[in-house]
Amino acid sequence: MFGDFQSWILILLGIGALGLKGYAFIDALRVPKDAFPAAGKLTKPIWLAILGVALLVEIALFPTPLFFVNLLGVVGAAVYLVDVRPAVRQYGGGRRNGTHDGPYGPW
Repeated sequence: MFGDFQSWILILLGIGALGLKGYAFIDALRVPKDAFPAAGKLTKPIWLAILGVALLVEIALFPTPLFFVNLLGVVGAAVYLVDVRPAVRQYGGGRRNGTHDGPYGPW
């Protein structure tokens, strides 16, 4: 019975890590490449490589979310989301340069 509980915990951790890495990778794809150097961060191809490898490792090793390489990927995605993402948003990264433009102007 306790083994089943551990299995469910590992599955939930794996789903959470997969979601975190996938969200970070998709967000990095949407940011213009010039925003990274302007914010003083690593370039876009480097971040895409870090997050892409982390995502692929997570997919390949899904049943083992506590594997060392998976944990490194979680750290990389967390660093991107906590440090890099807010910095590049100030320089035009993300949704329409941070404005709320609709089809007829701001809303």
